[in-house]
Parts: sequence; C-alpha cells; structure tokens
Amino acid sequence: MTFLPSLPDTASLPDLFSLFPRRSAIILRLSEDILRGESVFSPAQRELFFAYGSAVNACNFCADSHVAVASAFGLDEALLSQLLVDIDAAEVDEPLKPVLKYIKKLTANPSRMTAADAQAIYAAGWDEQAFFDVVSICGLHNLLNRVVDGCGIDVSQEEAKTTAAELIPALGYGGWADTLQNNDE
Repeated sequence: MTFLPSLPDTASLPDLFSLFPRRSAIILRLSEDILRGESVFSPAQRELFFAYGSAVNACNFCADSHVAVASAFGLDEALLSQLLVDIDAAEVDEPLKPVLKYIKKLTANPSRMTAADAQAIYAAGWDEQAFFDVVSICGLHNLLNRVVDGCGIDVSQEEAKTTAAELIPALGYGGWADTLQNNDE
C-alpha cells in the first residue's frame, strides 16, 4: 500500500516515477550508467547483483523486478534463490563469489567492511574499475530500495516481474528517463 495519498494503493514504480518525473529521470540516468554503461560485468550480471542486494535488503519489489530483467538478458532466475541460500554452493562462476559476498556484506553491514573484503575481489582477478562498479551497484540498489520501501510501493511478485521484464529491456533506464522528461514538458 503506497504512502502517497495521490497514488492508488496498487501503485508501482512507474506510477511513482510519473508523479515525480524530474528527480526520477535523474535516478534512471544514474541507473543507465551503472547498470548499462561500460563495465567488465554484463548487464545480466549487474541486474543479478542489483536483485541480490535488494533481496538481502528484503526489498521484494526490487529483487523481483531486477531478477526478471536479468532473466530477460539470459540469466536463470533460480540463481537468485541459490545465492540467498549459499553463495559458495550457487551455480555461479567462481570469480563472482567474492563479488557477491562483498555485495551481501556491504548491504547488510556497511560499517563492517574491511580491506580484506575488497582484497578478495582483487584476488579473484577483478580490477579497481570492477570493484567500483560493484560498490556503485550496491549504492544504487540501496537508494532505490529505500525509495520503494519508503514510499510503500508493494505490488505482486508477478506484476513486478512483468512490468520490469517488459519496460527495462525495451526502453532501458535512459529511455524510461527520456519518456518521463517528455511527458513532463
């Protein structure tokens, strides 16, 4: 149930963003850069990282939405469930495991991060740009998790997946931002 009286109880993120198009477009452009810009991580991997961090935060809307987008890019949705049970046993490439462990710790216990946590990513073969990409994805999902949960956006799992799987692969985050700005003019 949304906490904004001008939106229906069943409001989704597109409804919220349409209500506040200027700021939402800024968030979407940031999302475009972090999730689709140049990176050693594929869009599917970055969407998985976003979904995983959101699941750690118990933001079901974002976890469901972004695992659906990752799936649209070819990733098996079941991987998210595996990661939530045990990263080490999940069917994910070994070099991604320290990345996912970093995402989990940075999301759940940010004040407890250590140099050893970062070093595990470097030891797996990732460079500083990859490391910063991971930190940026964590910052982004935490921002959006707070926006979604703080505004009371809570739709069914199926609606979250359907909306995201149709909207994001078709428009991209930048295209969605363009649509909001065009509608705001």
